[in-house]
Amino acid sequence: MTLPTVTPVDLSQAPRLRASIDGKAKPLGALGRIEDLAARLALIAGERPLDRALLLVFAGDHGLTAEGVSAYPSSVTQAMVATFLAGKASANAFARAVGAELRVVDAGVDAELPSHPNLLAQKVRRGTRNAAVEPALTPEEVDRALEAGARIAREAAAEGFEILALGEMGIGNTASAALLMHRLAPAPLAECVGRGTGHDDAGLARKLAVLERAAARSDATEPAAVLAEFGGLEIAMMTGAVIGAASARIPVLVDGFIASAAALAAIRMVPAAQDYCVFCHRSAERGHQRMMAALEVEPLLDLGLRLGEGTGALLALPVVRAASRLISDVASLDDVLSGRL
Repeated sequence: MTLPTVTPVDLSQAPRLRASIDGKAKPLGALGRIEDLAARLALIAGERPLDRALLLVFAGDHGLTAEGVSAYPSSVTQAMVATFLAGKASANAFARAVGAELRVVDAGVDAELPSHPNLLAQKVRRGTRNAAVEPALTPEEVDRALEAGARIAREAAAEGFEILALGEMGIGNTASAALLMHRLAPAPLAECVGRGTGHDDAGLARKLAVLERAAARSDATEPAAVLAEFGGLEIAMMTGAVIGAASARIPVLVDGFIASAAALAAIRMVPAAQDYCVFCHRSAERGHQRMMAALEVEPLLDLGLRLGEGTGALLALPVVRAASRLISDVASLDDVLSGRL
């Protein structure tokens, strides 16, 4: 497997950037966490406005759905991909509202999808194997997914996108993400498993029992091995995209529980990738708060979302764009007081 090199941000520049922000025409610290975000974005991409944004929605199916871990059948993945491509999903509406482009990546949908201008055909295989009884992916399949994700992100940067937002679609993927969190946070499995697409108490208990069986199959803890055991081609490809975007020095807007599991895997593989991740919202899915604590991050928004698709990342995009303009566009207090405007 060949993944691009990620250079950590140059923290030696942080004091100078904080001094610049402190000297703006505002009371000291008056913009709260936006000031922290502005400094981080400048460390990532330089002291310039960041505008052009792309949301990549990675799609894939999961063999675990055969065990009843989701309240919906796998066929919904394909149906939702068609909905994205028709421009009618929540993510499409939000993307239009905030001026972001949206593309769907077929990482592993269990169907042959017709070509479409906004569909990136990167299918590694038609869905993962059933992780409750065998490894979801081979090491070679994981490598292909990681490399494809990194390549897609770097191509987006080369195309001129300045911000990359990550979303996903895959029935059963909260189950896969819970297993990844269990091993990579790490955290007790029961604290990682939530209701996903809307399980009742009986469904949640069944989901936990299935995941306990899957977890008992393997003691893998190394990130690529964990991805192979518990799968999620869309998650593995998102993991590669985090690393690829970080290597290209563009900020990565991380959505909710599943996208955060991909970011967690990327950070465990390449710790410097965390410098480039902006965690956008606190998901209502059980386990997300514990995952954020494991990464020692505080998401930007808390709106009770648990949809996925990149919707939380899109809602955070205007905040990120605004923060990127604090250093470049706001006058200093000295200039205001001296009349040099």
